[in-house]
Amino acid sequence: MTTEATRDVIPFRQAVRAWFLISLQTFGGPAGQIAVMQSTLVEEKRWIGQRRFNHALNYCMLLPGPEAQQLAIYVGWLLNGTRGGLVAGTLFVLPGMLALLALSAVYILWQDTTVVTALFAGIAPAVLAIVAQAVIRVARRSLTHPFFVALAVAAFLALALFGVPFPLVVAAAALAGWLAHRLATHVFDAGNGHGGDGGPAPLIPDDALHHARPSRRSAVRILAIGLVVWWVPVAAVAVFLGTDSVFTTQGLFFSGTALVTFGGAYAVLAFVAQRAVEVYGWLTPAEMVRGLALAETTPGPLIMVVQFVAFLGAYRDPGALTPWAGALLGALLTTWVTFVPCFLFIFLGAPYVERLRHNAAISAALTGITASVVGVIANLAVYFAEHTLFGETFAWAWGPFSAQLPRLGAVDPVALGVTAAALAMTFVLKWPMLRILGVCALLGIGTVLLPTAFTL
Repeated sequence: MTTEATRDVIPFRQAVRAWFLISLQTFGGPAGQIAVMQSTLVEEKRWIGQRRFNHALNYCMLLPGPEAQQLAIYVGWLLNGTRGGLVAGTLFVLPGMLALLALSAVYILWQDTTVVTALFAGIAPAVLAIVAQAVIRVARRSLTHPFFVALAVAAFLALALFGVPFPLVVAAAALAGWLAHRLATHVFDAGNGHGGDGGPAPLIPDDALHHARPSRRSAVRILAIGLVVWWVPVAAVAVFLGTDSVFTTQGLFFSGTALVTFGGAYAVLAFVAQRAVEVYGWLTPAEMVRGLALAETTPGPLIMVVQFVAFLGAYRDPGALTPWAGALLGALLTTWVTFVPCFLFIFLGAPYVERLRHNAAISAALTGITASVVGVIANLAVYFAEHTLFGETFAWAWGPFSAQLPRLGAVDPVALGVTAAALAMTFVLKWPMLRILGVCALLGIGTVLLPTAFTL
């Protein structure tokens, strides 16, 4: 601890204050969260250089889990060692976790009232515009060559028409990126080029290596501690509440999900929604959309929506516990198993990544995954559109193809109108996300409550 303390790049208390302020601004999904850290850490405070920041981000995008939180852990580790990473990663999640717990309780209490129904009638369509914006943002950054466009289309078709498991799509995209690096390196040329970021020299220079050297002994120690911290709560609920309880199921399911969430929350939510809704029955498709809307309104990683999923599932099947105690336990356990692996991945891998700064094979695999994520997010947009704009869907199959399609006669004109307004605010007026959500919430309340008022 003494050695680490003497290597603090900035005073620890100053770092804690900075991370706390960052945590209160982390709205808008990974794009917005990364932008906040970029503005604060790279441009304003000059604590880390642009190329160093990009290198850390590239590694985090290669990992499963929320890349923005992992980036915070990585930069916190660079600035203040292990305690810096722990503080940065924890503060990144804490405000959103507390806010979503409160909103989940509000949803349980008042979901059937007219006001809450009206509120979600506006917020859910706004989510469609946000997801559509995410597709475009990732596509602009990732699809720099027709090869990557083909990867994105293939990922969309594999999920939408062939039902290929999400982890296989990610693995195939990584392999395709690696093979392209080996056989056709020219496809990466359009995405190259970094350039300096200007301004004064950062406290952490772009070319400097972190003082922590990778070693097998250190890696084994970190892995052992991380696995114990990760799995002890899951083992505890299995022992005390039963291996067939909803808590054990949620602990195991979301622990597995934490290992396959490549590309951030948008990329895995279709997989989570399918399992949570159709396999486990924890909530309905409409509630999944509402949960995403709630997660969009709170700071922190969007994958926090799994806390809402677990809250509802455990509330409705609490076992020996009361519904509220079960809901709280399910939500906290799910949050734990979702985010603890992020710390393990960074603390275990960062010392090695520091010495693989220019590994072209890793960058190529990352580029392949990022390209496929465009197709994955597009698939998620289709899923939410079906259950937001249409009252009914039906299963369609033809040979090896299968899909869930909407019944065109069951279109919701109110949802369609609010969605059109949200798209205009997003792409024409370019309003910030929170303003769009607020206006859409008011539109939802107006479209539901005003007709009721005129009939009185």
